[in-house]
Amino acid sequence: MYRCQWAGTRPLYVRYHDEEWGVPQLEDRALFEFLTLEAAQAGLQWYLILARREAYRQAFADFQPEVVARYGQEDVERLLAPSSQIIRNKAKVEAAVHNARVFLEVQAKHGSFARWLWGFVDGKPEVHAFQREEDVPATSPLAERVSREMRSLGFRFVGPVMVYAYLQAVGVVMDHVVPCFRYDALRALAESMG
Repeated sequence: MYRCQWAGTRPLYVRYHDEEWGVPQLEDRALFEFLTLEAAQAGLQWYLILARREAYRQAFADFQPEVVARYGQEDVERLLAPSSQIIRNKAKVEAAVHNARVFLEVQAKHGSFARWLWGFVDGKPEVHAFQREEDVPATSPLAERVSREMRSLGFRFVGPVMVYAYLQAVGVVMDHVVPCFRYDALRALAESMG
């Protein structure tokens, strides 16, 4: 059975690749979780974030944006304390709180963050057909457009490369390579949407 090479053999990566990566996420809580984790990953290996995912869930109230948006300076300091199990980067922690507030603004304006995000692709994943992983780009015109819009709304840590990784993770873009065993199932799922 062939899977995308980036998944390697580490069980955490393999499980993430096989069960989550590229699966369309339509619930706002899941979309906020991935947004927070992708921002935390900036400049680091994704494995470090996956390994701390449960700690992030505890630190950020199971990724409930309405709770995280109310975090104050005391909460930020708690998350930066030596006992914290998340990546203790002040800019990233403050961005998570700030992004929760912007996330709620988008929800209020559009009915849901999912409706806003999936509107970029008319509710149907953008499916690519890359044969080799080296053909998968680091960003795309779609990611650049979403990034620009997110920055204009006030989101932080949403450059085009990070946004492309986010779109891949939440299934807005489906970038499993064609030989990967997940490709056909996710392509069929994408075709049934929208």
